[in-house]
Formats: sequence, structure tokens, C-alpha cells
Amino acid sequence: MIDVTHQISAVRRRLGTRMLEAGEARVSTISQTYDAPLEDVWDACTNPERIPRWFLPVTGDLREGGHYQLEGNAGGTVLSCEPPTAFTATWEYGDNVSWIEVSLGAEPTGTRVELVHIAHVDDDLWAQFGPGATGVGWDMALLGLSRHLASGVALDPAEVERWSASEEGRRFVELSSDRWRQANVEAGADEAAAKAAADRTTAFYTGADAPEPGA
Repeated sequence: MIDVTHQISAVRRRLGTRMLEAGEARVSTISQTYDAPLEDVWDACTNPERIPRWFLPVTGDLREGGHYQLEGNAGGTVLSCEPPTAFTATWEYGDNVSWIEVSLGAEPTGTRVELVHIAHVDDDLWAQFGPGATGVGWDMALLGLSRHLASGVALDPAEVERWSASEEGRRFVELSSDRWRQANVEAGADEAAAKAAADRTTAFYTGADAPEPGA
């Protein structure tokens, strides 16, 4: 049984911007502390044998300069790797290229994982769906990692799919989308516009009739 409220509350989310050569990019940061040693969390996040146990099957060369591909999702190039505390990579989906920065740090209560997603997002797309378009997906990834680290076993994809379609799974999406709405407002967005965007994102992830927010 997943304590949805506890998981959502255990995650921290914030938004910002960063200037890149191509102009200003949007930055979404998500983090959680796990009751597990640093080396184990690093292995779970970087070992191609373990990543599919909580995220997606991955192929390629998971070393600095290597190319990776997540099944049915993004691929990219590993830009830097500093075991056991940090790696960076491009995050390429279709014609869209963004970047991720993952850092790990030991804390008194376990290991903190922080993921920073840096992307040039079309203003109209952002206005339509807000940060939850990708943020809900990252929340789902942190949930998968949490369950894997707690149990040590691989998640059953069929079970995950059933749970995602359940009332509890839909509740998780609703809460995640709302927390990203809060982060959007805290970053300066209009409250009504942020709520409308979050509602559209929730509708998409829960299978309602809504336009796809993109990957």
C-alpha cells in the first residue's frame, strides 16, 4: 500500500530560470530524502541493471560521453559523472533537447536526491500546462525509486499500470499537479492561470479528454 499523502509531502519542488546560450530556460527542481545509504542510492540511479526495477528499461553506455536511451521515453548523452554524488546529461525527446542535473548527498536521515530539469519551453505550452507537464512525471519517478529502495525488489510494470489507473493513482496525480501549481504561484504565476494549467495537466495524466502536454 502506498501512502500517497506521505510521498507527496516528502518531495520538495521549486521553479526558477537559468540563462543559457540560446536564451532563458525554465528550471524545475525536485528532491526527496531516502532512508538508504548513499552508495546504494547511487547504484539504484546509475546501474543499468537496477534502473528498470523502478523506472524504465535503459540501453546504451552509462558513462561520461556515452549515449543512453530509456525505453519509450527520452535518451541523451551523459555529460559528466562524479560517483557517487552527481551526474548530468541531456534529456532528448523527439526534437526537444533539455538537460538534467542529478545530485546525491548524505544526510542524517539518509540520502537526498535532487534532480534539476532545465528546458526551453514554449510560452504557449507553459501557459497551457505549466510545470506539472513534466513535473508529475518526475514525481512518479521519485515514487518508483522510493518503493524500490524500501523493498529492494523490482516493481512489476503491470502492477504499476493498474495502480496508476486506480483511484489512489489518480489521487497521486491530482496532489502532484497541485503541488506543482503551488510552486508555479510561488515563482510568480497568476493563481487562476496556474490552477487552470494544473487542471489541464491533471486531466491528461488521469486519462481525461485533454491535449497532450508533451514530453
